Amino acid sequence: MTSADPPGLDLRRLQNHLEQERPGLVDGELHGKLIEGGRSNLTYRVTGDSVRWVVRRPPLGHVLATAHDMKREHRVIEALHGTAVPVPAPLLLCEDEAVIGAPFYVMEYVDGVPYRSAEQLSALGPDRTRATVLGLVDTLVDLHAVDPEAVGLGDFGRPEGFLERQLRRWWKQLDSSRGRELPGIDELHEVLGRGLPRSPAPTVVHGDYRLDNVLVGADDEIKAVLDWEMSTLGDPLTDLGLLAMYSCDLGLRKTAVSTTSGAPGHPSPAELIERYARRSGRDTSAISWYTAFAWFKLAVILEGIHHRYTLGQTVGAGFDRIGELVPLFIENGLSTLQES
Repeated sequence: MTSADPPGLDLRRLQNHLEQERPGLVDGELHGKLIEGGRSNLTYRVTGDSVRWVVRRPPLGHVLATAHDMKREHRVIEALHGTAVPVPAPLLLCEDEAVIGAPFYVMEYVDGVPYRSAEQLSALGPDRTRATVLGLVDTLVDLHAVDPEAVGLGDFGRPEGFLERQLRRWWKQLDSSRGRELPGIDELHEVLGRGLPRSPAPTVVHGDYRLDNVLVGADDEIKAVLDWEMSTLGDPLTDLGLLAMYSCDLGLRKTAVSTTSGAPGHPSPAELIERYARRSGRDTSAISWYTAFAWFKLAVILEGIHHRYTLGQTVGAGFDRIGELVPLFIENGLSTLQES
C-alpha cells in the first residue's frame, strides 16, 4: 500500500489483479479516491491514463457478509445491463479477499450528479426539477417492468410473504437498538401488521430508490441507478412508497436525511404515485400502507443511528440531531395510515 491509496483500497494489488484477469484493460498507473456520501458499502473512483472506473467493496471492519454481498450487487447490475434500466457496465467481480482485503467489483464510471438536497436540486429551476423527478418515476416503472426470469434473476429473492418478513425484519432491528421510549412506534407497527395489503406480482425491487441513488446527466436524464445492495425480488410498491415518503416536504434542511422535496417544482407524492400508476398499470390504491411502512422503516434506521451515537460509536458531524427526527417519522407514519 502506498500513501496515495484511499482507505480500504490497495491500488497496486488492484492493478496487478486487473492486469492478470483482464489483460490490456489497464493503461498506466492507477489512482483512486473515495467517493463521499455513501452510508454503507465503500465506493471509489479509480483512474488510469485514459480510463475511469468505480470500485465497490464492503465497509472497513464489516462483519455481516450477507449485508454487504458484492456478488449479489454485481449480479443484479450485470442482469439489468442492456435493459431499459440504466446501470453502469460491470467489468469484473473478485471474491478473493486476499486481493484488497475484501470482495469487490469494478464497473464503468458514469458522469452524473446524485442530487442529495433541495438546495442542490433548486439550482436546476422549477421546470427542470419537475422533469428530473418525474424521470425518476419513469425509470422505476422501467425497473418493475423487467421480467426477472428473462434476465436470470428468477431466484433473486423469496417474494412469498415478502411484506410480513420486511415488517418482522425492521421490528427486530428496532428491538436491537431500543434505548429510550418512542411514543407511537408500537402502535404504528401494530396497525401496519393488521393491514397488510395483497402484493401485486413480484418484480426486481431496488430497496432504497430515491434521487440521490441515481446519477442525473447534464440533459436531466437519469444515466445510472446505483446502490443495489438492498435489491431483491418482492413487492414493487415498497419502492414507490419509499419514493413517496422522500417526496414529502418536512421542511428539513441540512440533516443526515437525504431529501430534495423542498426544491421549487418538485412534484408532490400524489403526482408521483399517479404517474407511476398510469405508466405501470398497477393498482396503487393501497399506497398509504406502503408509504407508512417507509416512514416506519426510516424511523427504525434513524433510531439505530441515534442509539449508536449515544454509545459513542459514530464518527462525524450531524449525528447529534438524528434522534430528534425519529418522533417526526413515527408521527407521519401514523397520520398517513389515518388519512387513508
